[in-house]
Amino acid sequence: MTDIYEKALKAHAQWRGKIDVHSKVEVKTKEDLSLAYTPGVAEPCRKIHESPNSVYDYTWKGNTVAVVTDGTAVLGLGDIGPKAALPVMEGKALLFKEFAGIDAIPICLDTKDPKEIINIIKAMAPTFGGINLEDISAPRCVEIERTLIEELDIPVFHDDQHGTAIVTIAALINALKIVHKNVAEINVVVSGTGAAGSAIIKMLHHFGVKNIIAFNINGALSKTMERPMDFLEKEIVEITNKEHFNGSLEEAMVGADVFIGVSAPKLVSKEMVASMNTGAIVFPMANPESEIDYQDAIDAGAAVVGTGRSDHPNQINNVLAFPGLFKGAFVAGATKITENMKLAAAKAIAEIIPESELTSEYIIPSPFNQEVVDVIIREVAEAAVQDGVIRTSAYK
Repeated sequence: MTDIYEKALKAHAQWRGKIDVHSKVEVKTKEDLSLAYTPGVAEPCRKIHESPNSVYDYTWKGNTVAVVTDGTAVLGLGDIGPKAALPVMEGKALLFKEFAGIDAIPICLDTKDPKEIINIIKAMAPTFGGINLEDISAPRCVEIERTLIEELDIPVFHDDQHGTAIVTIAALINALKIVHKNVAEINVVVSGTGAAGSAIIKMLHHFGVKNIIAFNINGALSKTMERPMDFLEKEIVEITNKEHFNGSLEEAMVGADVFIGVSAPKLVSKEMVASMNTGAIVFPMANPESEIDYQDAIDAGAAVVGTGRSDHPNQINNVLAFPGLFKGAFVAGATKITENMKLAAAKAIAEIIPESELTSEYIIPSPFNQEVVDVIIREVAEAAVQDGVIRTSAYK
């Protein structure tokens, strides 16, 4: 066990949980009690019954997120179950509070049945202003998220998909500035078409990337494939590989401008990076071991490299996205999180760094920069208004 794991284990034993519940109201007198509880509490109950949306005015709903998992895809640990997933969900709740002031409640469900998960979340949704799905295995996570988005009137967001995509696009925006390339002209190779990979591919397309080739364990995805495709693959081939390329990953990377990996370790060699176009951008994000080591990619000639690891420059970390994204949705009174809201978050993250300060080792701001959350909140809220998905006139 390495030093950081030993320290973390001792810290968790000392903390016995990373979040708790604090009262916002003092109850020191009979009047305090009668206002906070019976009999006074009956009046806001009546008001909410008469006007259900007033629940946002009288309760914590408008600033509260449920962080929900079934423990089937936790970090690099896999299917470890709901109890073992709890430390991660507590950590996520902590980050919501620390970075955006959002109250978040970890909820670990002891079921793997998508329909049961959907029904449980729908049943508890009246308590929460948003649902953050976390560490649920693919493709179930996509099915669960899509159904909940359709059937609930609050934002639902699977961070493993869209948080990763948002920060990846933010990193790409700034990397393209460094290598002086146009988004509409680049050739992008993506390895991995699961939850994160499919979301990245769709966001690349929404951002304006026209030439994408996607790979998974079965090779390049194309409409001309003879094997049956799952629903994610069917969606991906509609927006990628227009030339019906069916060669290897190694062949696809020859002359490519960008490589994005959310797949498996040691998949990319130095020779493959060296074969890419001048000014190559390489984002190997598999964790805990990436598709190619950061330094190997640099040594092979990559102009900009970003990974999912904190021990290298340019960490592509979801914590940059989800706190401000949810807060922006809450400020606007949004009922869902749209593609334009996600892209607004990505652009906001990228624009935190002035172009004059960009370097090959500094394309992503620190999550500890409070300006990140503040700018995301503003841009996401405005995008929600523009998309017409706001519940009320909460955003001025």
